[in-house]
Amino acid sequence: MKCAVAVQTAVQATFTMIEQNIFTTRLELRRLQPNDAEEVFYTYGSKPEVGRYLTWPTHRGLTDTRNFLEHVGQSWGLGVEFTFGIRIRSHNRLIGSLGIQNDDGRIEVGYVISPAFWGQGFATEACTAMVNYLRDLPWIYRIQSFVDAENIASARVLLKSGFIEEARLPLWRRFVNQGNIPRDCIQFRVPLEGRR
Repeated sequence: MKCAVAVQTAVQATFTMIEQNIFTTRLELRRLQPNDAEEVFYTYGSKPEVGRYLTWPTHRGLTDTRNFLEHVGQSWGLGVEFTFGIRIRSHNRLIGSLGIQNDDGRIEVGYVISPAFWGQGFATEACTAMVNYLRDLPWIYRIQSFVDAENIASARVLLKSGFIEEARLPLWRRFVNQGNIPRDCIQFRVPLEGRR
């Protein structure tokens, strides 16, 4: 039993060895912290137009956001999910977040941007930076994402960020902010073949 625990601890340590800050020309991707609650809530967490295509419910109050950030901290410590705030470097303004879920080296990427910053290339810049960072980590064997088939803007972001379309999946995922009805989705992945 001690051997299994030691192996699990070593694997967990590998997965938690991920940068807490990633920089681009305009942005900083910074690990979300409990003191980010008000910014998260007012920037995107409480906005119904943002939540339409997300798998988590729109935050109704700061308690929802604080609970989310508590989950974020616990998940980071376990090495299963890493959530970054997306900030404009020039004035440290939070404009969204980018999360990666880790299933033993199979990574799923998701992101959200405040409507005030849509159409300015921030999602593409953040997603591209994360993909470039992740593809160099030797323990990662797959990077993937998915979108509601009607979310054309996010599909474009993924394609510009190095993903390729892998499959169209009918009635594949429920979106809580769309009545929890199964929706058609598009699955994307980053080609990693031959990288090493």
